Amino acid sequence: MATKRDYYEILGVDKNVSAEDLKKAYRKMAIKYHPDKNPDDPTAEEKFKEAAEAYDVLNDPNKKARYDQFGHAGMSGAAGGYGAGGPTMDDIFSQFGDVFGDDSPFGSFFRGAQGGGGGRQRVRRGSDLRIKLKLNLQEVANGVEKKIKVKRHVTCNTCGGNGSKNGTAVQTCSTCQGTGQTRKVVNTMLGQMVSTSTCPTCNGEGKIVTDRCDACFGEGRVLQEDVIPIKIPAGVAEGIQLSVGSKGNVPPRGGVAGDLLIVIEEEEDADLKRDGNNVVFDLYVSFIDAAIGTSVEVPTIDGKARITLDPGTQSGKMLRLKGKGIKELNGYGRGDEIVHVNVWTPKVLSAEERTMLEKLRNSPNFQPKPNKNEKGFFDKMKDFFHG
Repeated sequence: MATKRDYYEILGVDKNVSAEDLKKAYRKMAIKYHPDKNPDDPTAEEKFKEAAEAYDVLNDPNKKARYDQFGHAGMSGAAGGYGAGGPTMDDIFSQFGDVFGDDSPFGSFFRGAQGGGGGRQRVRRGSDLRIKLKLNLQEVANGVEKKIKVKRHVTCNTCGGNGSKNGTAVQTCSTCQGTGQTRKVVNTMLGQMVSTSTCPTCNGEGKIVTDRCDACFGEGRVLQEDVIPIKIPAGVAEGIQLSVGSKGNVPPRGGVAGDLLIVIEEEEDADLKRDGNNVVFDLYVSFIDAAIGTSVEVPTIDGKARITLDPGTQSGKMLRLKGKGIKELNGYGRGDEIVHVNVWTPKVLSAEERTMLEKLRNSPNFQPKPNKNEKGFFDKMKDFFHG
């Protein structure tokens, strides 16, 4: 499989590009690689689709943020917002009104060009659904498959989605002859071009319902609760948005469904704290165990693990449990668990305990004697995370 090109490179922009400059860059690519302008170049259509996919991601703040953080691996599927097969020509032309403007002769020309200039009917898209999904640390670390209940608009089975009684009480719009658009010829500096606009009679649908469906009251869709399985990859983080294509709402009277957008929320773990792909555990031990050494169990994402504290363990010591952290998002590595040792000093002592400790107060081995090789807390942190 070929490596996907960087979206910014495709459009010739940088990460700080403004929305207007991004749109200009895409328009330039769309005109340059339009298949009708490059009939002898078999690669033009792929470059045309590649530019559309890049624009779809970078023009959406949520998708752009995910792409900037995780690259192509962070996108839900390899084709950005278009589904696994990438954008189709219908997908691209249906969005040219947003890029060129519905009344622009260039936008109208490109939307209609695939049909030999015959007024392509714009594909309508339903609205997206956005839900929040809480995951515990184990689910975040290892990935999980969830079944999510959502209420969404689906195609009415009674009328087949056209909103008419029995699916047959519908007639072709006489104004646009079923195209959903009205056309006129516009003279430009490049010559005559066909300008199209949405038909005012049928609102772009191309058909007129003469008798409404009793089940959906002419909407062509009904509200239904669905159970949708979704596979959450390991390594997701708070705020990441995943997309399930075509599981949003269908639009009224025909079209393609929007997407189901899942926003990840992380539940706080009682013992472990997340730090990137690492997890941190604060281990409290008595100064007796720290002085003479001990073996203790600590919690991990996958259960319990036993560690050994050497005699003379100092407060602030950090132990690393390799591979006990969180898997990288769509990657092969895994973080570690960091055990931070805290030597617990008792706040309340009995008379007998106090007497015993008083006897040890002046013992030579109880006097602080840090050697030159022992570093302070900040030096330890620097060595631990950057060394």
